[in-house]
Amino acid sequence: MDVIERNYRILEKRMIEQMNISLNFGKSLIDSELDTGVLNVLVKPIVKSFYKYWSDKDAKVGTLEQIRVTLGSAKDLITNGDGSKEHFDRIINRKFPIYLENDQTDRQCKRDHHNYKKLKEVTKKCFITQVEESVLFLKVDENIKDYSELSRATFKTKEKAYGALKRQLDYNEEGISIVEKDSSILKVPIGKEIILTVLRKGFELTKKQLIEEIDEIFN
Repeated sequence: MDVIERNYRILEKRMIEQMNISLNFGKSLIDSELDTGVLNVLVKPIVKSFYKYWSDKDAKVGTLEQIRVTLGSAKDLITNGDGSKEHFDRIINRKFPIYLENDQTDRQCKRDHHNYKKLKEVTKKCFITQVEESVLFLKVDENIKDYSELSRATFKTKEKAYGALKRQLDYNEEGISIVEKDSSILKVPIGKEIILTVLRKGFELTKKQLIEEIDEIFN
């Protein structure tokens, strides 16, 4: 197995683990929000079943496809690319529609909403940063065996690792803020406030977990 394939498998495994962690945060949060909120007894099961279907089916399948597209794009840039901005842009523009189609926030939003264009632009920026960082991971040719070692070999310092994470978190924050400022962008007919609360709290929990992980890796 060459180093690119080795790094691909390590990174893929880590991204899937992170997906499951984030989905579990969401499941726990939806339960706690529905249990503590003063909701009509008829609304609770509808919101809960919607979220369960979304997390078990749409979210997992869509996120797995996003992982495949992101890592595949990065691998293509390394193995078939010439290092030019033109080639990078071609790959991004060709693959982004697939990434967008599988984005969980995008799937729940109205494409004719006046804020949708801004949300789409943020999602593309997020995709670009993910591909750029995946390229860095895949290029590592040192003798490594797990994600922690791959991270240290890629970023060298905690500051650089945190900077890369912050860039992605800032785009996620920007996307969530767009939806929070005008929830009419959401297609869901009921329970918008619950969904937004879970989205925000889930993001904050994931951010905390990822920062703690960097501290552990670089200590």
